[in-house]
Amino acid sequence: MAEPDTYPEADRLEDFPHPRETRQLFGHATAEAAFVDAWHGGRLHHAWLMRGPKGIGKATLAYRAARAVIADPGDTGPSLFGDAPAKPDTLDAPEDCPIQSRIEAQAEPRLFVLRRQWDLDRKRLQTQISVDHVRALRRFLQMSAADGGWRAVIVDSADEMNRSSANALLKYLEEPPARTLFLLVSHAPAGLLPTIRSRCRTLDLAPLGTDALTAALEQTGIEAHGNATGLAELSAGSVGTALKLSAEGGLTLYAGLVRLLADGRVDRPGLMALAGTVAGAANAGQYRAVLDLAQLLLARLARAGALQLHPPMAVPGEDALMTQAARHPAQAHLWAETLAKIAATTRHALAVNLDPQQTVIDMFLEIDATLGRVRAVAA
Repeated sequence: MAEPDTYPEADRLEDFPHPRETRQLFGHATAEAAFVDAWHGGRLHHAWLMRGPKGIGKATLAYRAARAVIADPGDTGPSLFGDAPAKPDTLDAPEDCPIQSRIEAQAEPRLFVLRRQWDLDRKRLQTQISVDHVRALRRFLQMSAADGGWRAVIVDSADEMNRSSANALLKYLEEPPARTLFLLVSHAPAGLLPTIRSRCRTLDLAPLGTDALTAALEQTGIEAHGNATGLAELSAGSVGTALKLSAEGGLTLYAGLVRLLADGRVDRPGLMALAGTVAGAANAGQYRAVLDLAQLLLARLARAGALQLHPPMAVPGEDALMTQAARHPAQAHLWAETLAKIAATTRHALAVNLDPQQTVIDMFLEIDATLGRVRAVAA
């Protein structure tokens, strides 16, 4: 089910390997072992729901599982694993696996990927998985595999289905075709139809620890630049988020935001310099990064004060800021209130295209006012 190479892919982080191209999976040995155990034991459920935060490896696991079952001949023919047993102890693909090569080339006829499509008329990705694409899945399922083997369907992500497409998929989950494996990726499973959740066996994947995140980044060609702990902290264990932070200089930018607040009040000259970096369409990415990282900083301050336990320091100076401004629950409440207010105002600013420079200035003036209240609480 290939799409033209020139069209952006909804499930790919730009400039980085797609999950189907990722040969190793880090940090999820338990989830993978649960799938392998069911596969070996003849208890392979027809539908699996892979749950967890975005960017931690759920889609990578889905592609690994799909390749493995497609390569499994069962009782229908010779093994495609070469001299290895038909069902290996892991989902690792042999270097010369033809199915892995076809999956990477989007040319495997026994794999269907259900995801948001490129809108040819509007020249942009669709905002939802449409019911029309689920109808294309029907055509795929009506065809028999040439060798009688397994077929696989990956839905990435199931959260992006609208009600019509979700109901259309539900019919196949309720009456699954023979030797067909459904693998649903979900970042927010509570929003799925309860009937879809009830038809699936769940695999819960947790955010990656520092070591696993570092190894996953190295696989993509991105180094942690000596601050793997910082990337792990700011990305909440998500490889996808860490890749974006690394590519966009997110750690450096976050450190700059921490310095703006280091003296217990916002550094006004520093704020004006920061605001100057977000002006103009060419700096739209910097603008969004400032908004996102400022809100992340507020969230970390609120959490540190509420728990009275500081997380590992993401950048130099953060621990000192938390010691000063996030010492107890009363301060945490102020930061939580400010975060909610800023989140609402920045959503509005983005929706109506308010001036980026003024939006950033107003956001940090609000933070400055909160710092004053935080000082009063501590006094």
